[in-house]
Amino acid sequence: MDPVDGNAIGGLLIDVFGTETTGATLVCATCGSEGPAAQLVVYRQGPGVVARCRACSNLMMVFVRMHGMTCTDVSGVADMR
Repeated sequence: MDPVDGNAIGGLLIDVFGTETTGATLVCATCGSEGPAAQLVVYRQGPGVVARCRACSNLMMVFVRMHGMTCTDVSGVADMR
């Protein structure tokens, strides 16, 4: 699987958060690394979309579309600003 950067999920982030967030600063819950959502390492080939921390590869966000809704897990994000 070839990863892409967080810009590839810009539209998905707008759908989920209601605003453009690729420039938002995210803090990794595992290593504390900070950076824009655009720097996430994103894998889109699975049944959902997985976004990982560029510094430690921690799973930061998971998006799965089911029954017309997008289920989101952002438990790997300690802070978003």
